[in-house]
Amino acid sequence: MGIMGTGFMAHLLKLEKITMDEEKLGFACDYMKGAHPNIMKAMTETNMISTVGYGKDEISERARERVRKVCGCPKAAVEFLVGGTQTNAVVIDAFLRPYQGVIAAETGHIGCHEAGAIEFGGHKVLTLKQKDGKISPEQVERYLEDFYNDESFEHMVMPGMVYLSQPTEYGTLYTKEQLQAFRRVCDAYHIPLYVDGARLAYALACPENDVSLKDMASLCDAFYIGGTKCGAMFGEAVVIPDPNAVPYFFTIIKQHGALLAKGRLLGLQFDELFKDDLYLRIGQPAIKAADQIREALQEKGYQMIYPSFTNQSFCVMENEKLQRFGDKVSYSFWEKYDDSHTVIRLATDWAAAEEETQALIDVIRKLA
Repeated sequence: MGIMGTGFMAHLLKLEKITMDEEKLGFACDYMKGAHPNIMKAMTETNMISTVGYGKDEISERARERVRKVCGCPKAAVEFLVGGTQTNAVVIDAFLRPYQGVIAAETGHIGCHEAGAIEFGGHKVLTLKQKDGKISPEQVERYLEDFYNDESFEHMVMPGMVYLSQPTEYGTLYTKEQLQAFRRVCDAYHIPLYVDGARLAYALACPENDVSLKDMASLCDAFYIGGTKCGAMFGEAVVIPDPNAVPYFFTIIKQHGALLAKGRLLGLQFDELFKDDLYLRIGQPAIKAADQIREALQEKGYQMIYPSFTNQSFCVMENEKLQRFGDKVSYSFWEKYDDSHTVIRLATDWAAAEEETQALIDVIRKLA
């Protein structure tokens, strides 16, 4: 079987079977559906028009103005990229010097699920221990203090940025107070704060969340507004509140091979997402469904692993039950809990339907 081996190929075949099985309830991830109907309608209506390329068109510029307005940041640089890994790689490389690395939780997306994209770009991910997917401002401050107190720090990778996710990989949230504390630490050490917002719409839709887009713009040196997992067919919107923070950011995007020639297709999607505050509401069905699923799991005595208030739910399930559960529901394996139990993730999305949610709850309730 060559370099991949039979085990790897069997794993791929299993994933393909899950993906192709239309009879299963789909709760494995939050980016498998196409796009919000408003986006599909706009794409169809504008399909045959001709515009200039690379996001320099009127539709993309209108989308930028919508993003600037909702962020309360009229001068912000706003650029549209295709995907999250691409976005993280471009932004982090743009902000860092060649000798610098980026501080992140050990569970951060850039350290776990991006195939070493940051290291491929020449920057080390400097990981810290996490709790419920989060790191603390105090941890970062101690790390920076210890780094500069080491007489050999010039021989080491210099921490040049703090990376957070809102929400985190575990569906947990940073509070406004915590972000303010991160801001103070970053200011003290003159390093940027960058927030990955791949699932930002689900954070914004949470009653427990107290961080607005205006807060993000006032506290972060850069952040991105996720579209791929939040109603767009594809795309993320990078917001850099100070447009002078990264000169020639557009050129840096091009240098990374991340500039979409048909940029209008990206701009149009965010134009729709930020028309009539759709993005601020689009995550609500996912949160409602996730809350119902968590309630059903807890009623049946399943242990919830992380205090997630967003669209991702993590529970422990007996392996024997999990096999039968998997016959009816597609889910994400998260980690092995012990020899007889597994932690799984159930993810809802912006298009969560009441019928499908209730069907999942019925499976949970009937699982002996």
